[in-house]
Amino acid sequence: MSSDLDIFKRVDGANVGKLDKLSNFEVAAIFNRYAAKNLRGNDVVNGGRGNPNWIATTARLAFARLMELGVEEAERTFSDERGMGGYIESDGLYDRLMSKLGDSRADVFLREAIETAIEKIHVAHKDLFIHELIDGAVGDHYPFPPRCLHYTERILRKYLQKTCFKDVDMGDDVDIFPTEGGTAAMVYIFQELNYAHVLYPGDTVVINSSIFTPYLQIPELREYNLNIETVETKRENDWQMTDEQFEKLKDPKVKAFFAVNPTNPTARAFTPDKLEKFKEVIEANPDLVIITDDVYGTFSTNYKSIFAVAPHNTILVYSFSKLYGATGQRLGVVAMHSENVCDRIIHENSMNRRLKELDERRYSIVVPEPEKMKFIDRMVADSRAIGLYHTAGLSSPQQIMMDMFALSNIKDDGENDYVKLSRQIVDDRYHEFWNSLGIKPDESPENTRYYTLVDIYDLMKQRRGEDFSEYFRNHYNYLDFTYRLAMEFGAVLMDAKAFGAEEGNVRVSLANLEKDEYRKLAEAIVDLVEEYYQDYKQSK
Repeated sequence: MSSDLDIFKRVDGANVGKLDKLSNFEVAAIFNRYAAKNLRGNDVVNGGRGNPNWIATTARLAFARLMELGVEEAERTFSDERGMGGYIESDGLYDRLMSKLGDSRADVFLREAIETAIEKIHVAHKDLFIHELIDGAVGDHYPFPPRCLHYTERILRKYLQKTCFKDVDMGDDVDIFPTEGGTAAMVYIFQELNYAHVLYPGDTVVINSSIFTPYLQIPELREYNLNIETVETKRENDWQMTDEQFEKLKDPKVKAFFAVNPTNPTARAFTPDKLEKFKEVIEANPDLVIITDDVYGTFSTNYKSIFAVAPHNTILVYSFSKLYGATGQRLGVVAMHSENVCDRIIHENSMNRRLKELDERRYSIVVPEPEKMKFIDRMVADSRAIGLYHTAGLSSPQQIMMDMFALSNIKDDGENDYVKLSRQIVDDRYHEFWNSLGIKPDESPENTRYYTLVDIYDLMKQRRGEDFSEYFRNHYNYLDFTYRLAMEFGAVLMDAKAFGAEEGNVRVSLANLEKDEYRKLAEAIVDLVEEYYQDYKQSK
């Protein structure tokens, strides 16, 4: 049986076109296999992966130390040489733990993190707080409460306040649901918008495009059957929505708006003046539900989320994956204001006898008054098919790992050094890449530089003129460039058309290669442009 490596017998638009219906992630995976056998014998340079090539170390060491201390505490109450311990006793636990902490990097961090939490989230019962940390790290109990551990929720609120809300103080007005990464959060949200009758089949949902491909695909699933419209941001508008596009959201027929902010793949945060537009939108369309994925927010200086300007209408998704190099740990959260549009719609639906009966049948086994169950708690229950609600919630070790990442940031009153370092890394790589292309980098403050888009058509135009660019556009499939780049040069890029970007754009991740590899990647792109130019000259 032939493999996908046998699809092409020669390089031409007809053969490459056989792949253009596949997901861009599948195409990139195929091209990566081609790159491994590239014709020039080059080392593979994969600029398509969004996974960062760094990790946060100190927080991880602290988590491991909590696990060690947890085992010691368990063996304090009962110990057997065959490898069995007892339970972790909370009485006196704070004093016992602090007396064990020495001067290692993990211990110094833990001491600072614990004292930060006690001060900033106002811990009244130190023993109970330390018990949650240690017992949670050990993972010997179901998470309780099932939505989020008690102190973890308070820590995550403080973290989001610092990283996403900025000058808008929401204190204790935010409910948190930790999830298995941001992707699970999105699945749960769209599922619950359907279950809670907030969105109905045929409702209009507007998506800010270009955007991470699955977020274009999820709302189109048959069980949701939503009417999907997009507002496409353009390079000439600095990848910002226009006033006309904001006007579109004011139409009451638009029931939901979805954005990644800062964007993937264009890597731009909403400017302050554009954020203010959301206040006008909500005033005109008060039932609008906004879903925002803020995973790249920390890579933008002075970042502020849509949630901060429209908290009562916004569902926020955040993930620790990119900043802390934790994609494999699956650490995400859903955040909602305690007074939100979804709960209001649920309350209004309870006046409808049929909908009230549906809710009673669905949720009566987990709560005595289903009509009073909040949207976010319904999401938790439905994430575990209702019947397993009592064992719902992200695993407690994952929640404690989030605590360590969050506390590593909020223990510093100002800008955190680790966050500044992560920004510097992608900034250095970004400038190396664009300078090697011979094009002036974009220095706008909203540019996070985690990703960058290259318009191959425009690059050809800038280097060799508009006629050449048009020749390529008219004679080759848009995937031909990335195919040859992989097959001949061993360099992999992610096609951006499937993200909703204009044809001819490719996404480069600035997170997963060393700085000098971005120079090599840029040089390969330029060399391939010149090879196409030679073909063009021969055709003339």
